[in-house]
Amino acid sequence: MAGAEDERIEALETRIAYQDQTIEELNQSITEQWKVIDLLTKKLATLEEQVRSGSYIADPASEKPPPHY
Repeated sequence: MAGAEDERIEALETRIAYQDQTIEELNQSITEQWKVIDLLTKKLATLEEQVRSGSYIADPASEKPPPHY
């Protein structure tokens, strides 16, 4: 009886150890993803600001004509 309980406890401890490792790996992955999301959000805000300010509107006088002209 005690042997079966010891095996069961050992199996549970092993399972918990693997779950802890998986949780830590997932946490690291989520942290990295949030860093990327924050960077992309900042870049998007910068681009929106530039588009709204008109800094990316081309001046027709400085543009070369298309090749079919």
